Amino acid sequence: MALSLSNSAILFTKSPKAFNNIIINPPQTHYLTSLFPRQKSQSRSELRVLYRTDHSLTKLEEEEVQAVDRQSERRRLADVWSEIHGQDEWVGLLDPMDPLLRSELIRYGEMAQACYDAFDFDPFSKYCGSCRFIRRKFFESLEMSSTHQNYDVSRYLYATSNINLANFFKKSRWPKVWSKNANWIGYVAVSSDEASRTLGRRDITVAWRGTVTHLEWISDLMDFLRPISANRIPCPDSNVKAESGFLDLYTNKDETCRFCKYSAREQILTEVKRLMEIYSGEELSITITGHSLGAALAILSAYDIAETGLNVAADGRVVPVSVFSFSGPRVGNSRFKERLEWLGVKVLRVVNAHDVVPKSPGLVFNECAPAMLMKMAEGLPWSYSHVGVGLELDHCNSPFLKPTKDLVCTHNLEALLHLLDGYHGKGHRFVLASGRDPALVNKASDFLKEHYLVPPYWRQNENKGMVRHKDGRWIQPERPKLDDHPDDIHRHLKQIGLASDHDHA
Repeated sequence: MALSLSNSAILFTKSPKAFNNIIINPPQTHYLTSLFPRQKSQSRSELRVLYRTDHSLTKLEEEEVQAVDRQSERRRLADVWSEIHGQDEWVGLLDPMDPLLRSELIRYGEMAQACYDAFDFDPFSKYCGSCRFIRRKFFESLEMSSTHQNYDVSRYLYATSNINLANFFKKSRWPKVWSKNANWIGYVAVSSDEASRTLGRRDITVAWRGTVTHLEWISDLMDFLRPISANRIPCPDSNVKAESGFLDLYTNKDETCRFCKYSAREQILTEVKRLMEIYSGEELSITITGHSLGAALAILSAYDIAETGLNVAADGRVVPVSVFSFSGPRVGNSRFKERLEWLGVKVLRVVNAHDVVPKSPGLVFNECAPAMLMKMAEGLPWSYSHVGVGLELDHCNSPFLKPTKDLVCTHNLEALLHLLDGYHGKGHRFVLASGRDPALVNKASDFLKEHYLVPPYWRQNENKGMVRHKDGRWIQPERPKLDDHPDDIHRHLKQIGLASDHDHA
Protein backbone atom coordinates (compact mmCIF):
# COMPACT_ATOMS: atom_id res chain seq x y z
CA MET A 1 0.00 0.00 0.00
CA ALA A 2 1.50 3.31 -1.04
CA LEU A 3 0.49 6.55 0.66
CA SER A 4 0.00 9.69 -1.40
CA LEU A 5 -0.32 13.07 0.32
CA SER A 6 -1.68 16.35 -1.01
CA ASN A 7 -3.05 19.56 0.46
CA SER A 8 -6.54 18.16 0.21
CA ALA A 9 -6.30 14.40 0.20
CA ILE A 10 -4.48 11.39 1.51
CA LEU A 11 -4.84 8.67 -1.08
CA PHE A 12 -4.40 5.05 -0.02
CA THR A 13 -3.28 2.49 -2.61
CA LYS A 14 -2.54 -1.18 -2.17
CA SER A 15 1.08 -2.23 -2.17
CA PRO A 16 3.11 -4.87 -0.31
CA LYS A 17 5.37 -2.11 1.00
CA ALA A 18 2.83 -0.40 3.18
CA PHE A 19 3.64 3.25 3.93
CA ASN A 20 7.09 2.96 2.37
CA ASN A 21 6.38 5.28 -0.54
CA ILE A 22 5.07 8.79 0.03
CA ILE A 23 4.25 10.88 -3.03
CA ILE A 24 3.47 14.57 -2.81
CA ASN A 25 0.78 15.71 -5.26
CA PRO A 26 -0.22 19.27 -6.14
CA PRO A 27 -3.39 20.73 -4.59
CA GLN A 28 -6.55 19.37 -6.17
CA THR A 29 -9.52 20.48 -4.06
CA HIS A 30 -10.67 22.83 -1.35
CA TYR A 31 -10.79 21.68 2.25
CA LEU A 32 -13.77 20.67 4.33
CA THR A 33 -13.47 22.93 7.34
CA SER A 34 -14.15 21.50 10.77
CA LEU A 35 -16.81 22.84 13.11
CA PHE A 36 -14.34 24.58 15.37
CA PRO A 37 -10.71 25.66 14.78
CA ARG A 38 -8.41 22.70 15.33
CA GLN A 39 -6.21 22.97 18.38
CA LYS A 40 -2.53 23.19 17.48
CA SER A 41 -3.38 22.39 13.87
CA GLN A 42 -0.26 21.74 11.82
CA SER A 43 -1.76 21.02 8.42
CA ARG A 44 -5.25 21.07 6.98
CA SER A 45 -4.35 18.20 4.69
CA GLU A 46 -5.47 15.94 7.53
CA LEU A 47 -9.05 17.08 6.97
CA ARG A 48 -9.67 14.68 4.07
CA VAL A 49 -8.73 11.06 3.49
CA LEU A 50 -9.71 9.31 0.28
CA TYR A 51 -9.29 5.69 -0.65
CA ARG A 52 -8.08 5.01 -4.19
CA THR A 53 -6.58 2.10 -6.11
CA ASP A 54 -4.19 4.37 -7.98
CA HIS A 55 -2.38 7.68 -7.37
CA SER A 56 -4.93 10.21 -8.60
CA LEU A 57 -8.52 11.36 -8.44
CA THR A 58 -10.66 10.93 -11.50
CA LYS A 59 -12.16 14.11 -12.95
CA LEU A 60 -15.63 13.00 -11.83
CA GLU A 61 -14.48 12.36 -8.26
CA GLU A 62 -12.72 15.70 -8.13
CA GLU A 63 -15.89 17.45 -9.25
CA GLU A 64 -17.92 15.58 -6.63
CA VAL A 65 -15.51 16.55 -3.85
CA GLN A 66 -15.53 20.20 -4.95
CA ALA A 67 -19.33 20.19 -5.09
CA VAL A 68 -19.48 18.94 -1.51
CA ASP A 69 -17.03 21.63 -0.44
CA ARG A 70 -19.03 24.38 -2.14
CA GLN A 71 -22.20 23.12 -0.48
CA SER A 72 -20.53 23.18 2.93
CA GLU A 73 -19.21 26.68 2.39
CA ARG A 74 -22.68 27.98 1.58
CA ARG A 75 -24.31 26.54 4.72
CA ARG A 76 -23.55 27.39 8.32
CA LEU A 77 -24.46 25.03 11.13
CA ALA A 78 -25.85 27.95 13.12
CA ASP A 79 -28.44 28.52 10.37
CA VAL A 80 -29.54 24.92 9.81
CA TRP A 81 -28.99 23.18 13.16
CA SER A 82 -32.71 22.47 13.57
CA GLU A 83 -32.68 20.47 10.33
CA ILE A 84 -29.52 18.64 11.39
CA HIS A 85 -31.25 17.70 14.64
CA GLY A 86 -34.28 16.21 12.94
CA GLN A 87 -36.79 19.02 12.59
CA ASP A 88 -37.95 17.48 9.30
CA GLU A 89 -37.09 13.85 10.17
CA TRP A 90 -33.81 14.16 8.21
CA VAL A 91 -35.68 14.00 4.88
CA GLY A 92 -33.20 14.61 2.04
CA LEU A 93 -30.17 14.62 4.36
CA LEU A 94 -29.29 10.91 4.41
CA ASP A 95 -29.14 9.99 0.73
CA PRO A 96 -27.00 11.65 -0.42
CA MET A 97 -25.40 12.24 2.95
CA ASP A 98 -25.39 15.85 4.08
CA PRO A 99 -21.84 16.93 5.03
CA LEU A 100 -22.93 18.91 8.08
CA LEU A 101 -25.06 16.05 9.35
CA ARG A 102 -22.17 13.63 8.88
CA SER A 103 -19.87 15.96 10.80
CA GLU A 104 -22.36 16.32 13.65
CA LEU A 105 -23.05 12.59 13.85
CA ILE A 106 -19.34 11.88 14.14
CA ARG A 107 -18.94 14.61 16.75
CA TYR A 108 -21.70 13.23 18.96
CA GLY A 109 -20.48 9.68 18.32
CA GLU A 110 -17.08 10.71 19.62
CA MET A 111 -18.75 12.08 22.76
CA ALA A 112 -20.26 8.62 23.27
CA GLN A 113 -16.90 6.96 22.52
CA ALA A 114 -15.35 9.14 25.22
CA CYS A 115 -17.41 7.19 27.76
CA TYR A 116 -15.44 4.05 26.85
CA ASP A 117 -12.08 5.78 26.63
CA ALA A 118 -12.49 7.38 30.06
CA PHE A 119 -13.90 4.34 31.88
CA ASP A 120 -11.68 2.27 34.15
CA PHE A 121 -12.27 -1.36 33.12
CA ASP A 122 -9.27 -2.74 35.05
CA PRO A 123 -10.27 -5.02 37.99
CA PHE A 124 -6.74 -4.59 39.40
CA SER A 125 -7.39 -0.87 39.84
CA LYS A 126 -8.89 0.36 43.09
CA TYR A 127 -10.83 2.82 40.91
CA CYS A 128 -12.32 0.17 38.63
CA GLY A 129 -15.83 1.21 37.56
CA SER A 130 -15.14 4.92 37.81
CA CYS A 131 -14.11 7.60 35.33
CA ARG A 132 -10.36 7.89 35.04
CA PHE A 133 -10.43 11.70 34.83
CA ILE A 134 -11.83 14.56 36.84
CA ARG A 135 -14.87 16.23 35.36
CA ARG A 136 -13.32 19.65 34.79
CA LYS A 137 -10.55 18.21 32.61
CA PHE A 138 -12.52 15.43 30.95
CA PHE A 139 -12.09 16.22 27.24
CA GLU A 140 -8.62 17.69 27.80
CA SER A 141 -7.45 14.51 29.54
CA LEU A 142 -8.69 12.43 26.60
CA GLU A 143 -6.73 14.73 24.24
CA MET A 144 -9.88 15.33 22.24
CA SER A 145 -10.05 18.14 19.71
CA SER A 146 -11.15 21.69 20.45
CA THR A 147 -14.51 20.68 18.97
CA HIS A 148 -15.16 18.78 22.19
CA GLN A 149 -13.09 20.93 24.52
CA ASN A 150 -15.54 23.73 23.77
CA TYR A 151 -17.99 21.80 25.96
CA ASP A 152 -17.93 21.83 29.76
CA VAL A 153 -18.84 18.64 31.60
CA SER A 154 -21.29 19.74 34.29
CA ARG A 155 -22.11 16.40 35.94
CA TYR A 156 -21.07 12.76 35.94
CA LEU A 157 -23.76 10.08 35.98
CA TYR A 158 -23.70 6.93 38.11
CA ALA A 159 -25.83 3.78 38.42
CA THR A 160 -26.06 1.10 41.07
CA SER A 161 -24.54 -2.28 40.29
CA ASN A 162 -27.20 -4.03 42.37
CA ILE A 163 -29.02 -5.30 39.28
CA ASN A 164 -28.47 -8.39 37.15
CA LEU A 165 -26.13 -6.96 34.52
CA ALA A 166 -22.68 -8.37 35.24
CA ASN A 167 -21.18 -7.51 31.87
CA PHE A 168 -22.03 -3.82 32.17
CA PHE A 169 -20.81 -3.17 35.70
CA LYS A 170 -17.16 -3.58 36.63
CA LYS A 171 -15.81 -4.12 40.13
CA SER A 172 -12.35 -3.86 41.60
CA ARG A 173 -10.56 -6.72 43.33
CA TRP A 174 -9.23 -4.33 45.95
CA PRO A 175 -10.85 -4.62 49.42
CA LYS A 176 -10.99 -0.83 49.78
CA VAL A 177 -12.35 0.90 46.69
CA TRP A 178 -13.87 4.21 45.65
CA SER A 179 -17.38 2.68 45.73
CA LYS A 180 -18.70 -0.86 46.26
CA ASN A 181 -22.05 -0.42 44.52
CA ALA A 182 -21.67 2.32 41.90
CA ASN A 183 -20.41 2.53 38.34
CA TRP A 184 -19.83 5.63 36.23
CA ILE A 185 -22.16 5.52 33.22
CA GLY A 186 -21.83 8.86 31.46
CA TYR A 187 -21.95 12.62 31.76
CA VAL A 188 -23.86 15.80 31.05
CA ALA A 189 -22.05 18.57 29.18
CA VAL A 190 -22.99 22.03 27.93
CA SER A 191 -21.49 24.04 25.08
CA SER A 192 -19.32 27.03 25.96
CA ASP A 193 -20.08 30.57 24.80
CA GLU A 194 -17.69 30.15 21.86
CA ALA A 195 -19.17 26.84 20.80
CA SER A 196 -22.72 28.12 21.21
CA ARG A 197 -22.08 30.94 18.76
CA THR A 198 -20.92 28.42 16.16
CA LEU A 199 -23.71 25.95 16.92
CA GLY A 200 -26.42 28.60 16.80
CA ARG A 201 -27.73 27.68 20.27
CA ARG A 202 -26.63 26.51 23.71
CA ASP A 203 -26.41 22.72 23.48
CA ILE A 204 -27.01 20.51 26.52
CA THR A 205 -25.58 17.06 25.72
CA VAL A 206 -26.00 13.81 27.63
CA ALA A 207 -23.68 10.91 26.76
CA TRP A 208 -24.33 7.40 28.03
CA ARG A 209 -21.81 4.57 28.37
CA GLY A 210 -22.61 1.21 26.84
CA THR A 211 -20.85 -2.13 26.89
CA VAL A 212 -18.93 -3.41 23.91
CA THR A 213 -16.32 -5.90 25.08
CA HIS A 214 -18.95 -8.56 25.76
CA LEU A 215 -22.36 -8.99 24.20
CA GLU A 216 -23.79 -11.33 26.83
CA TRP A 217 -25.77 -8.39 28.19
CA ILE A 218 -28.26 -9.03 25.40
CA SER A 219 -29.36 -12.24 27.12
CA ASP A 220 -28.90 -10.68 30.57
CA LEU A 221 -31.32 -7.84 29.80
CA MET A 222 -33.67 -9.00 27.10
CA ASP A 223 -36.42 -10.13 29.38
CA PHE A 224 -39.88 -8.63 28.87
CA LEU A 225 -41.72 -5.37 28.39
CA ARG A 226 -43.01 -3.48 31.40
CA PRO A 227 -45.26 -0.40 31.58
CA ILE A 228 -43.18 2.78 31.80
CA SER A 229 -45.32 3.96 34.71
CA ALA A 230 -44.38 0.87 36.74
CA ASN A 231 -40.97 2.44 37.38
CA ARG A 232 -42.50 5.78 38.45
CA ILE A 233 -41.85 7.45 35.11
CA PRO A 234 -44.96 9.53 34.40
CA CYS A 235 -47.04 8.22 31.50
CA PRO A 236 -50.82 8.55 31.00
CA ASP A 237 -50.99 5.30 29.00
CA SER A 238 -50.28 2.02 30.79
CA ASN A 239 -49.82 0.34 27.40
CA VAL A 240 -46.63 2.34 26.77
CA LYS A 241 -43.95 -0.19 27.69
CA ALA A 242 -40.16 -0.50 27.66
CA GLU A 243 -37.73 -3.34 28.24
CA SER A 244 -37.66 -4.10 31.96
CA GLY A 245 -33.86 -4.27 32.28
CA PHE A 246 -33.41 -0.84 30.70
CA LEU A 247 -36.00 0.58 33.08
CA ASP A 248 -34.26 -0.96 36.11
CA LEU A 249 -30.85 0.35 35.09
CA TYR A 250 -32.32 3.82 34.56
CA THR A 251 -34.42 4.06 37.73
CA ASN A 252 -32.80 1.87 40.42
CA LYS A 253 -30.82 3.43 43.24
CA ASP A 254 -28.99 2.51 46.42
CA GLU A 255 -29.58 4.97 49.25
CA THR A 256 -26.57 3.63 51.16
CA CYS A 257 -24.21 4.60 48.32
CA ARG A 258 -22.77 8.06 48.00
CA PHE A 259 -22.80 8.02 44.20
CA CYS A 260 -26.07 6.25 43.46
CA LYS A 261 -28.15 7.49 46.36
CA TYR A 262 -30.21 8.93 43.54
CA SER A 263 -31.01 6.99 40.38
CA ALA A 264 -29.48 7.78 37.02
CA ARG A 265 -32.92 9.12 36.11
CA GLU A 266 -32.96 11.54 39.03
CA GLN A 267 -29.40 12.65 38.32
CA ILE A 268 -30.06 13.48 34.69
CA LEU A 269 -33.44 15.15 35.23
CA THR A 270 -32.12 17.44 37.93
CA GLU A 271 -29.06 18.41 35.90
CA VAL A 272 -31.10 19.19 32.78
CA LYS A 273 -33.46 21.23 34.97
CA ARG A 274 -30.54 23.15 36.47
CA LEU A 275 -28.98 23.95 33.09
CA MET A 276 -32.35 24.96 31.64
CA GLU A 277 -32.65 27.49 34.47
CA ILE A 278 -29.12 28.84 34.06
CA TYR A 279 -29.53 29.43 30.31
CA SER A 280 -33.26 30.16 30.32
CA GLY A 281 -32.99 33.26 28.14
CA GLU A 282 -31.05 31.55 25.34
CA GLU A 283 -31.84 29.36 22.35
CA LEU A 284 -31.34 25.80 23.61
CA SER A 285 -31.18 22.22 22.41
CA ILE A 286 -31.01 18.94 24.31
CA THR A 287 -28.98 16.27 22.51
CA ILE A 288 -28.60 12.75 23.91
CA THR A 289 -26.18 10.19 22.55
CA GLY A 290 -25.04 6.70 23.39
CA HIS A 291 -23.78 3.45 21.93
CA SER A 292 -25.07 -0.07 22.47
CA LEU A 293 -26.80 -0.26 25.84
CA GLY A 294 -26.07 3.46 26.18
CA ALA A 295 -28.19 4.08 23.07
CA ALA A 296 -31.15 2.45 24.81
CA LEU A 297 -30.62 4.68 27.86
CA ALA A 298 -30.37 7.69 25.54
CA ILE A 299 -33.80 6.98 24.04
CA LEU A 300 -35.35 6.23 27.43
CA SER A 301 -33.99 9.42 29.01
CA ALA A 302 -35.05 11.53 26.00
CA TYR A 303 -38.57 10.18 26.38
CA ASP A 304 -38.49 10.96 30.12
CA ILE A 305 -37.31 14.55 29.62
CA ALA A 306 -40.10 15.21 27.13
CA GLU A 307 -42.79 13.37 29.09
CA THR A 308 -42.03 15.27 32.31
CA GLY A 309 -41.94 18.56 30.39
CA LEU A 310 -38.41 19.48 31.41
CA ASN A 311 -37.74 20.68 27.88
CA VAL A 312 -40.34 23.44 28.22
CA ALA A 313 -38.65 26.72 29.09
CA ALA A 314 -40.04 29.19 31.62
CA ASP A 315 -41.40 31.37 28.81
CA GLY A 316 -43.25 28.42 27.25
CA ARG A 317 -40.77 27.68 24.47
CA VAL A 318 -40.32 23.96 23.75
CA VAL A 319 -36.63 23.05 23.58
CA PRO A 320 -36.03 20.35 20.92
CA VAL A 321 -34.88 16.96 22.20
CA SER A 322 -32.84 14.84 19.77
CA VAL A 323 -31.16 11.46 20.08
CA PHE A 324 -28.19 10.29 18.01
CA SER A 325 -28.16 6.56 18.70
CA PHE A 326 -25.33 4.24 17.68
CA SER A 327 -25.78 0.45 17.45
CA GLY A 328 -28.73 0.56 19.80
CA PRO A 329 -31.26 -2.22 20.54
CA ARG A 330 -35.01 -1.81 20.45
CA VAL A 331 -36.26 -0.16 23.64
CA GLY A 332 -40.04 -0.43 23.79
CA ASN A 333 -43.25 -1.49 22.09
CA SER A 334 -45.17 0.22 19.30
CA ARG A 335 -47.10 2.33 21.81
CA PHE A 336 -43.79 3.59 23.19
CA LYS A 337 -42.74 4.53 19.66
CA GLU A 338 -46.01 6.38 19.06
CA ARG A 339 -45.81 8.22 22.38
CA LEU A 340 -42.18 9.24 21.80
CA GLU A 341 -43.02 10.64 18.37
CA TRP A 342 -46.12 12.41 19.73
CA LEU A 343 -43.91 14.12 22.33
CA GLY A 344 -41.73 15.44 19.50
CA VAL A 345 -38.51 13.59 20.34
CA LYS A 346 -36.36 13.08 17.24
CA VAL A 347 -34.25 9.93 16.99
CA LEU A 348 -31.64 9.06 14.36
CA ARG A 349 -30.31 5.52 14.72
CA VAL A 350 -26.98 4.65 13.07
CA VAL A 351 -26.28 0.93 12.75
CA ASN A 352 -24.03 -1.56 11.01
CA ALA A 353 -26.14 -3.88 8.82
CA HIS A 354 -24.29 -6.93 10.22
CA ASP A 355 -24.66 -6.00 13.90
CA VAL A 356 -26.99 -8.27 15.89
CA VAL A 357 -27.70 -5.80 18.71
CA PRO A 358 -30.03 -3.48 16.72
CA LYS A 359 -31.99 -6.60 15.74
CA SER A 360 -32.72 -7.31 19.42
CA PRO A 361 -34.98 -7.69 21.31
CA GLY A 362 -38.11 -8.58 19.36
CA LEU A 363 -36.55 -11.00 16.92
CA VAL A 364 -39.99 -12.14 15.70
CA PHE A 365 -42.47 -9.43 16.62
CA ASN A 366 -41.06 -6.07 15.53
CA GLU A 367 -41.65 -3.15 13.15
CA CYS A 368 -40.67 -5.31 10.17
CA ALA A 369 -43.47 -7.81 10.73
CA PRO A 370 -46.80 -7.46 8.85
CA ALA A 371 -49.09 -4.86 10.40
CA MET A 372 -51.83 -7.41 11.06
CA LEU A 373 -49.43 -9.71 12.89
CA MET A 374 -48.13 -6.83 15.02
CA LYS A 375 -51.68 -5.83 15.86
CA MET A 376 -52.37 -9.34 17.10
CA ALA A 377 -49.12 -9.42 19.09
CA GLU A 378 -49.51 -5.93 20.53
CA GLY A 379 -50.18 -7.16 24.06
CA LEU A 380 -47.35 -9.69 24.15
CA PRO A 381 -44.41 -8.93 26.48
CA TRP A 382 -41.86 -9.40 23.67
CA SER A 383 -43.38 -7.31 20.85
CA TYR A 384 -40.94 -4.47 20.16
CA SER A 385 -40.59 -1.59 17.73
CA HIS A 386 -37.66 0.64 16.76
CA VAL A 387 -38.19 4.38 17.06
CA GLY A 388 -37.19 7.25 14.81
CA VAL A 389 -35.22 7.14 11.56
CA GLY A 390 -32.61 4.49 10.77
CA LEU A 391 -29.34 4.94 8.88
CA GLU A 392 -27.92 1.52 7.98
CA LEU A 393 -24.26 1.27 6.99
CA ASP A 394 -22.33 -1.76 5.77
CA HIS A 395 -18.74 -2.44 6.81
CA CYS A 396 -18.29 -4.55 3.66
CA ASN A 397 -18.29 -1.27 1.70
CA SER A 398 -15.15 -0.03 3.45
CA PRO A 399 -11.87 -1.07 1.82
CA PHE A 400 -10.19 -0.70 5.22
CA LEU A 401 -12.24 -3.27 7.15
CA LYS A 402 -12.16 -7.05 7.16
CA PRO A 403 -15.30 -8.69 5.73
CA THR A 404 -15.85 -10.40 9.07
CA LYS A 405 -19.05 -11.31 10.89
CA ASP A 406 -17.36 -11.17 14.28
CA LEU A 407 -20.00 -9.84 16.71
CA VAL A 408 -17.67 -7.54 18.63
CA CYS A 409 -16.22 -6.02 15.45
CA THR A 410 -19.59 -5.38 13.84
CA HIS A 411 -20.77 -3.72 17.06
CA ASN A 412 -17.68 -1.51 17.46
CA LEU A 413 -18.38 2.24 17.75
CA GLU A 414 -15.08 3.42 16.27
CA ALA A 415 -15.78 1.25 13.22
CA LEU A 416 -19.24 2.77 12.91
CA LEU A 417 -17.80 6.30 13.00
CA HIS A 418 -15.33 5.23 10.30
CA LEU A 419 -18.25 4.01 8.17
CA LEU A 420 -20.04 7.32 8.71
CA ASP A 421 -16.98 9.21 7.55
CA GLY A 422 -16.93 7.31 4.27
CA TYR A 423 -20.67 7.20 3.60
CA HIS A 424 -22.03 9.51 0.89
CA GLY A 425 -25.26 7.73 0.04
CA LYS A 426 -26.51 4.41 -1.25
CA GLY A 427 -24.46 3.20 -4.18
CA HIS A 428 -21.78 5.86 -3.72
CA ARG A 429 -18.07 5.06 -3.49
CA PHE A 430 -16.69 4.83 0.05
CA VAL A 431 -14.71 8.06 0.46
CA LEU A 432 -13.50 9.25 3.86
CA ALA A 433 -14.58 12.87 4.13
CA SER A 434 -13.09 14.36 7.30
CA GLY A 435 -9.68 12.74 7.63
CA ARG A 436 -10.60 10.62 10.65
CA ASP A 437 -7.72 8.27 11.18
CA PRO A 438 -8.73 4.71 10.18
CA ALA A 439 -6.28 3.43 12.81
CA LEU A 440 -8.84 4.40 15.46
CA VAL A 441 -10.90 1.39 14.38
CA ASN A 442 -8.31 -0.97 15.89
CA LYS A 443 -8.15 0.94 19.15
CA ALA A 444 -10.19 -1.77 20.85
CA SER A 445 -10.74 -4.33 18.08
CA ASP A 446 -9.07 -6.35 15.33
CA PHE A 447 -11.16 -5.04 12.46
CA LEU A 448 -8.69 -3.36 10.09
CA LYS A 449 -7.21 -5.37 7.25
CA GLU A 450 -3.72 -6.55 8.12
CA HIS A 451 -1.95 -4.84 5.22
CA TYR A 452 -2.61 -1.45 6.87
CA LEU A 453 -0.16 -2.59 9.57
CA VAL A 454 -2.16 -1.21 12.50
CA PRO A 455 -1.88 -3.55 15.51
CA PRO A 456 -5.16 -4.71 17.04
CA TYR A 457 -6.27 -3.49 20.48
CA TRP A 458 -3.49 -0.93 20.45
CA ARG A 459 -4.94 1.50 22.96
CA GLN A 460 -3.30 0.88 26.36
CA ASN A 461 -2.45 2.89 29.44
CA GLU A 462 1.27 3.31 29.89
CA ASN A 463 2.58 0.58 32.21
CA LYS A 464 -1.09 -0.35 32.82
CA GLY A 465 -1.43 2.69 35.04
CA MET A 466 1.48 1.87 37.35
CA VAL A 467 3.98 4.59 38.30
CA ARG A 468 7.33 4.42 40.05
CA HIS A 469 7.30 5.72 43.60
CA LYS A 470 10.19 7.80 44.93
CA ASP A 471 11.36 4.77 46.94
CA GLY A 472 11.64 2.76 43.72
CA ARG A 473 8.47 0.66 44.08
CA TRP A 474 5.85 0.47 41.34
CA ILE A 475 2.42 1.49 42.65
CA GLN A 476 -0.96 2.69 41.49
CA PRO A 477 -1.13 6.47 41.85
CA GLU A 478 -3.85 8.09 43.90
CA ARG A 479 -6.41 10.04 41.91
CA PRO A 480 -7.97 13.40 42.72
CA LYS A 481 -11.01 13.13 44.94
CA LEU A 482 -14.15 12.42 42.95
CA ASP A 483 -16.11 15.65 42.98
CA ASP A 484 -19.55 14.66 41.82
CA HIS A 485 -21.62 13.79 44.86
CA PRO A 486 -24.93 15.39 43.80
CA ASP A 487 -25.88 17.17 47.04
CA ASP A 488 -28.28 19.49 45.23
CA ILE A 489 -30.32 16.73 43.55
CA HIS A 490 -33.04 16.57 46.21
CA ARG A 491 -33.77 20.29 45.94
CA HIS A 492 -34.22 20.04 42.19
CA LEU A 493 -36.32 16.88 42.50
CA LYS A 494 -38.70 18.84 44.73
CA GLN A 495 -38.88 21.61 42.12
CA ILE A 496 -40.01 19.20 39.41
CA GLY A 497 -42.39 17.34 41.70
CA LEU A 498 -40.46 14.08 42.01
CA ALA A 499 -39.58 14.28 45.71
CA SER A 500 -40.71 15.72 49.02
CA ASP A 501 -39.09 16.56 52.37
CA HIS A 502 -40.40 13.23 53.68
CA ASP A 503 -38.46 11.38 50.94
CA HIS A 504 -35.24 13.17 51.93
CA ALA A 505 -35.74 12.30 55.58
